[in-house]
Amino acid sequence: MFYLSRVEHTLPLPPPLLNLPIREAMHMELEKLFLDKVIAKFGLCISVYDIRSIEGGYIFPGDGAPSFTVVFNLVMFRPFVGEIITAKLLSSTKDGLRLSLGFFDDIYVPVHMLPIPHDFVEEPINSYENDSKKGKWVWKYDEGQELEIDGIDEIKFRVQSVSYPPIPVEQPKESKPFAPMLITGSLDHDGLGPVSWWPDAEDIEEEQE
Repeated sequence: MFYLSRVEHTLPLPPPLLNLPIREAMHMELEKLFLDKVIAKFGLCISVYDIRSIEGGYIFPGDGAPSFTVVFNLVMFRPFVGEIITAKLLSSTKDGLRLSLGFFDDIYVPVHMLPIPHDFVEEPINSYENDSKKGKWVWKYDEGQELEIDGIDEIKFRVQSVSYPPIPVEQPKESKPFAPMLITGSLDHDGLGPVSWWPDAEDIEEEQE
């Protein structure tokens, strides 16, 4: 889920930071540039792990700040396909589920990747939000037994894909905000879904520990 990625980058160091130790000042600038940013194919930057080298310090014509070439390691969030992750329910609509890890919210479980057979129970329309798509998904586990995805328990899902959509030139007003990194997950396998669905699995994990 988390990786160290080595990056080489050339950047100017603002004059107000020149009174600080060079590594401290450079660490601050790198965090401004990369922290909470998505780098295509690398993932989401969680932190600047360390700085391996700093070279340069040249001041180019017309520029009042010295430029340095820095080699450093970033802690990146990039789950692999097939990985099992635990998240919380963020929203539930006719289109499926949206999950959150707290630091990353663009995880989607489409309808066809929910346990089958399933059903969607719509919530009463909120006159203020005017949104009839919200509701609750139910897994019809057995005859007369229905298991709800209500957001109370944590949810285990399997990563199906990780994508990095291109930045759109124009975006419709009613479309959801652009996300530079999208994770598609699934719940259609034994052991996946709200943890309360599989109490025996938790008992086995505790025995193994």
